Amino acid sequence: MQLYKSVVLIYCLLLSVNSVAQASSVISQSSDIETPNIQTLASEGATVSVELPHDEAARDTEDANQTAQKQSEPQSNHQYDPEFVAVPIVFSTETLSTTFGAAGLVKHAGQAQAVALGIGLYSANDSWLTYAGFYNYQLPKLDQWLFSAEVFRGHYEQGIYYLPQAPQAPQAPQANDSERIVSVGDEGFSKLHIKYVLPIAGGKNGAAASLARKKNAVSWNPLESGVTSISLTPFNKYRELEALDYLPDEARGFELSLNWDNRDSANNSSQGGESNLTITRGSDINDDPNWLMWEFEQSAFLSLGSNAWFEDQVLATNVYIADTPTWNDIDNSTQEFKRPPSFAGVSLGGFDRLRGYDSKQFTGRSAVNYALEYRITPRWQPLQNLPVFNLYNVPWWQWALLLEAGNVSDEFSFDSLHEEMKTAYGASIRFEVESIVIRTDFVTGGDESQFWVMVNQPF
Repeated sequence: MQLYKSVVLIYCLLLSVNSVAQASSVISQSSDIETPNIQTLASEGATVSVELPHDEAARDTEDANQTAQKQSEPQSNHQYDPEFVAVPIVFSTETLSTTFGAAGLVKHAGQAQAVALGIGLYSANDSWLTYAGFYNYQLPKLDQWLFSAEVFRGHYEQGIYYLPQAPQAPQAPQANDSERIVSVGDEGFSKLHIKYVLPIAGGKNGAAASLARKKNAVSWNPLESGVTSISLTPFNKYRELEALDYLPDEARGFELSLNWDNRDSANNSSQGGESNLTITRGSDINDDPNWLMWEFEQSAFLSLGSNAWFEDQVLATNVYIADTPTWNDIDNSTQEFKRPPSFAGVSLGGFDRLRGYDSKQFTGRSAVNYALEYRITPRWQPLQNLPVFNLYNVPWWQWALLLEAGNVSDEFSFDSLHEEMKTAYGASIRFEVESIVIRTDFVTGGDESQFWVMVNQPF
């Protein structure tokens, strides 16, 4: 039954590839435990990440000297005409029963590089969610800037959560002492992304042009290669659980990120890498004190060449480390620890990290996660001739073997983070459909297995 549901979900994704361009939204299935797909449909990251084809970017930005002039003029040319697609979404799980909804996307939504996305779902057990996102907008004469905004709201009659066993206190439980509960839950977030693309290397022709990529040789000098950007993201998140109303239910603050994207392609990287440092500052709210968290992630890709069977073989690696420096600090006025709510802090488990476990199954002060993937692109590619697939451009598909090891700890030390690490291993099939990567991962971890269906590479 699980496999049947997964096939139905993949089919729905194929029908909506033009409507979820580069979305990191995810539909997940668990092999042993029914997870509520509706909970993970909208990611807390930027849902749409548009990577323009190089020829389209070249058309929109002919050269650096004309960029500012073109973006300050009214964009009435036919090449900016909006393209709207809306598709239905239907799926069913044991916890949600039948769920109906729709997704609609507008490409060139007012500007050539801009995208607008809306999702709405309602289930037979009265769960629902709504999501709206507006991405990659520019203001006149601010050629190096991109602005995006997201709003998500959801209500779950049978939400699955992993929570601390007791309120945070001086004797708070350790990171892995979590309890799995089913509860009525309301959650959501609002985010504003303000991104500045440095005018060097891939960003020298402006932020809009940086969305395009060419498979040129990359170097490890950010002045010559890749796209370097700085992002400021004010946010507000909330989660209210009927079963445990004593837990903090709101978090607000801002994220400051420094990113160097030096991959030759976001869809099918074979060389280069990506570095990202994010510092999150949580503000005082109600009686909860402020807090500080940082995350660092580094990926690298090594091409192993081609042969008679494979067009490309790539060794992909990723390292993620995070910490909450204020974890043991005490607020003088409230005598509370300066810790984020579990839904806004450090976590592992889900569709991107430690994929053999449920979403946010492990939470705590700090985390480390290592991922290794062996990706191969076969020369044999039968998908283009199959029903449904033949309606779209499917230039390649990819097989991958993956291995992960990670841990969450309430101490930020090498020994603590690497003690009794959780592991996950599995296999994946991925394919590009109309410039969008659809990923299916079957991963085993602990006593259960997860089957994830989503878009975009994990790193």
